[in-house]
Amino acid sequence: MLEKLFQVNARGSTVKTEVIAGLTTFLTMAYIIFVNPSILAEAGMDHGAVFVATCLAAAVGCLIMGMVANLPIALAPGMGLNAFFTYGVVMSMGYSWQAALGAVFLSGILFFLLSAFKIREWIIQAIPLTLKKGISTGIGAFLAMIALKNAGIIVAHPATLVTLGNITDFVPLMSILGFFLVAAFTARNLPGAVLLAILIMTLIGLLSGDVSYDGVISTPPSLAPTFLQMDIQAALELSMLSVVFAFLFVDLFDTSGTLIAVTQKAGLANKDGQMPGGFGKALLSDSMATVAGAALGTSNTTSYIESASGVAAGGRTGLTAVVVGGLFLLSIFFAPLAAMIPVYATAGAIFYVAILMLFSLKDIDWDDITEAAPVTVVLLFTPLTFSIANGITLAFITYTFTKATCGKWREVTPSVWILTLLFVLKIIFVG
Repeated sequence: MLEKLFQVNARGSTVKTEVIAGLTTFLTMAYIIFVNPSILAEAGMDHGAVFVATCLAAAVGCLIMGMVANLPIALAPGMGLNAFFTYGVVMSMGYSWQAALGAVFLSGILFFLLSAFKIREWIIQAIPLTLKKGISTGIGAFLAMIALKNAGIIVAHPATLVTLGNITDFVPLMSILGFFLVAAFTARNLPGAVLLAILIMTLIGLLSGDVSYDGVISTPPSLAPTFLQMDIQAALELSMLSVVFAFLFVDLFDTSGTLIAVTQKAGLANKDGQMPGGFGKALLSDSMATVAGAALGTSNTTSYIESASGVAAGGRTGLTAVVVGGLFLLSIFFAPLAAMIPVYATAGAIFYVAILMLFSLKDIDWDDITEAAPVTVVLLFTPLTFSIANGITLAFITYTFTKATCGKWREVTPSVWILTLLFVLKIIFVG
């Protein structure tokens, strides 16, 4: 049955190898079950319900990817988009978290339609690599600022807007230590390096008396506070259009990049990123996971680049993803542990993810002003305006007009011109 479903032997793997690969992938990305609830809880969402939604959305996404696309790629609520959900859409723009969930739901529906009608390839190919890489780095800078802010390492200042906090205080100091642990464990290729650092920092919090022990295992919290709570009507407002598109674009670019990178590493795609059957089933799986996640009560569910760790351990089929999904499902019983995780245990992890996203800067042609300018704009304006949507908007406008004024207007695709025009109209008439 396993051979019929996953073609384990045909892809040169074994069931044992796939199980080990699944466990490896899970350990590298399990930190999300602690980080995601802590971020979305700041938007006013119930921590326990978001914890369960995170685990279930990841489980559903992994099972769909494994069973439908038969790829060793795991999914979970994405870093960056969860931060934009809380700090951008809810706390900065003033929308309710229900409206934000509605925007996530709509972005998932649009993603599904784009995948079903095969418009996705046109969009992926039409958007220049510079903008894709730039948006990723902008999100990385956004995450870095959030991590530093939450840790108290940077604080508000009336004259300079921000300044260095008192880093000898307990929370900033522990946050810095947490990041150093993540860096050290990752450099030594320890399995579950980020998760291990989070647990160690939580243990330090327990020993210092800063964290109270509430147990480790219990029956799962109720999902009712977030289940089917998305406000789709509010998400359909004109002012929310840029938010929906921000969720959609980031999810689409992130997923396509992850799929290419992981399938190439697994030998399932050629150097051009093409694989048997194309990306259709994989992108459909990702979009369905986002829709399901919004219904459960979490931000966009997306493919994780950490899946490459499972591939390195030998994972070649969807059985790897199914194993990850099963482990996420079991994680719903660890809600008391998730509730104990202090902010300084997750700050270092968030900052580490930010650094990984900033790696894309090395691929930018910094000798070409028309390439460097839009990347610089999205890199600075995303964190400084506390909005991925603003970063994407200004990056597209900068790219198009810089290319046009520098005599390279032929390099701008029609789709980018159309999107730029829409973004300009949005700024003029919506703000």
